[in-house]
Amino acid sequence: MSNKNETKTRFSTKEIAKIAILGAIAFVLMAFDFPLPVAPSFYKLDFSEVAVLVGGFAMGPLAGVCIEALKIVLNTLFTGTSTMYVGEVANFIIGCSFVVPACVIYKKNKSKKSAITGLVVGTLVMIVVGVFANFGILLPAYSYFYHLPLETIVSMGQAIFPIVKSTFTFALVCVSLFNLIKGIVVSVITVLLYKHISPILHR
Repeated sequence: MSNKNETKTRFSTKEIAKIAILGAIAFVLMAFDFPLPVAPSFYKLDFSEVAVLVGGFAMGPLAGVCIEALKIVLNTLFTGTSTMYVGEVANFIIGCSFVVPACVIYKKNKSKKSAITGLVVGTLVMIVVGVFANFGILLPAYSYFYHLPLETIVSMGQAIFPIVKSTFTFALVCVSLFNLIKGIVVSVITVLLYKHISPILHR
């Protein structure tokens, strides 16, 4: 009985290897980033969450969390941190808020419909978490470590959307739209790729 429970909570050697490979792929994908016109240029979209989602769909939400953590650790080791790890922690939280709901929903019923439902729910959760993580953690951290007044950051958002008047409306408008676009783009790519990659990950 105890052996059965242990196998449910531990990764096999093959799964650990797959997590390591997907974590490395996600780290490489982080290098190919670009800004979106809905937010200041320091917000950049990359496709690393595709590798995280693929792994999470194939091996479960815990594997997704491990891949998410591994890509951030690798990125920190190779590129360093400019926010005393505050940005890395926030990125991990926001990334997991997208990946975990999507993978949990998909795990319950592995079908294309549940994958799409999970990705939609994950995107919505990421948007909500992103607003509060940026308002409470990221924006104050950027302001402190880059010696950039919050008013300056708000004015960057206001230049794009005149309705932005404070850090909260900045997060509510700019960050929400950024994460909405990110969620849609990453979700579409994941749905298109997973069917082809899944057989390899299930060997």
